[in-house]
Amino acid sequence: MLEIYSHDKEGYDPFLIRPGWQVAQLNYVPGHGLNDITDIERHNKTDEAFILFRGAAVLVTADLQPDGPRIEYTKMLHGKTYNVPAGVWHNIAMSRDARLVIVERDNTHLDDCEHRALDEEVLYAIYKAIARLTDCEKL
Repeated sequence: MLEIYSHDKEGYDPFLIRPGWQVAQLNYVPGHGLNDITDIERHNKTDEAFILFRGAAVLVTADLQPDGPRIEYTKMLHGKTYNVPAGVWHNIAMSRDARLVIVERDNTHLDDCEHRALDEEVLYAIYKAIARLTDCEKL
C-alpha cells in the first residue's frame, strides 16, 4: 500500500514519476556547489517547486536582458516551498550536505531543459553574492 523512496547518491534522481507530474531529489553534485555553478537553465513546459530539507542552498533566478542578466538570489530555508514558474532561468547553489525535493511535470529532465552558459564576470558576481548569503567559508 505504501511506497517509500530515498536517494543517497550525488545528483538528481526523479524517483517517483506519474502521468503529469514527478518528484525528484537533488543532492549536491559538482556544478551545483556554492562557488562552481557555470550556467542557468529553464523549463518552458512546467513550473518547478523546490523544498530544501538538509544543508544550505541559494536559489539563483535570472531575467536575461540584452545588456546583461538581472539576477536575484534567495537563501532557501528548510521546509519552505520555492516555485520557479515555467520559462524562468534558474540554478541552485548548494552546500555539500544539501538535499532538495523537486516537484515538476513528468519527464521534465528528458525533454524540457534548456541551458545557458554564463560569462566569467557574471559568475564572479554570482559567487560573491552567494558567499554573502551563506557565509560559505564556514560550510
